[in-house]
Amino acid sequence: MPAEIRPARASDVDALAELENAAFQADRISKRSFRRMIGSRSATILVVAGQDAVVGYCAVLFRAGSRKARLYSIAAARGSGIGRALLGAAEDTAAARGCEEVRLEVREDNARAISLYEKCGYRRFGRKPGYYADGAAALLYEKPLHLAEPAATHRKRERS
Repeated sequence: MPAEIRPARASDVDALAELENAAFQADRISKRSFRRMIGSRSATILVVAGQDAVVGYCAVLFRAGSRKARLYSIAAARGSGIGRALLGAAEDTAAARGCEEVRLEVREDNARAISLYEKCGYRRFGRKPGYYADGAAALLYEKPLHLAEPAATHRKRERS
């Protein structure tokens, strides 16, 4: 399990870009976009800091006046539990900002991510054909936060 989940810093941009390039073949977030999101009022990037490196991240977007957050991207080593931890941290961040729901898009052919989202309580509500640059469709998912217990509280109770 990751040692620390924290907000990204400007010094993390190179590591974020490396994770992005390793995780995705197309539709990648650029270093420039990562720099803009870090410190932005409309975005939060959370990173998992391992012993010597950033080993996972998630980006959550917020729109002024909206009670819906958007999980824009998430990347971590497969099978490490980092993705689940980041998803919980993203939900906690959204709830702390007054959001009542998190929405996301996921490639229709990304069975691993779909499984994670569904296990974590996300419900499919739509599909967008041709959403990605290579023509792949996106599935749309949402999770109401007011029905969900904050992930941090849940983790604390599991340790007891």
